Amino acid sequence: MTTRKYPLALASVFIWIGFVSAISFMEAWLKFRAPGVTIPLGLEIGRLVFSALNKVEWVLSLSVLANLIFVGKAFYSFKNILYFVPALILVLQTFWLLPALDFRAELHILGSKPASTNLHFYYVGMEITKVLGLFFFGIKLIKLG
Repeated sequence: MTTRKYPLALASVFIWIGFVSAISFMEAWLKFRAPGVTIPLGLEIGRLVFSALNKVEWVLSLSVLANLIFVGKAFYSFKNILYFVPALILVLQTFWLLPALDFRAELHILGSKPASTNLHFYYVGMEITKVLGLFFFGIKLIKLG
């Protein structure tokens, strides 16, 4: 039987990838194709789902961090940038991007037409970067044993 140096981090990374992929790359746009889902209803669902996803991401991110800290040796390694980039993206999304998108969704739900922005493109770019960073970090964790 193989023992892993970072079992919690390894599991958390791939669960995190699964959550982000399922929500951001499927649910986000697919809900609007369901019969009877209006734009305001879809936006309300999206706000609820992305708020929950953000909380789950924090739990998973902190689980990875805790495992890296408690094992200790590799925590300060430059190779951990593959974790720190997704973690930084999570911070940016939590404190800047999600509140901005939430505000725009609220305006739309109330019947206003907010001016066009690139915020959704930023979000998609960040999600792709986050998933790629986590994937390669997960591969690194597998190789470490």
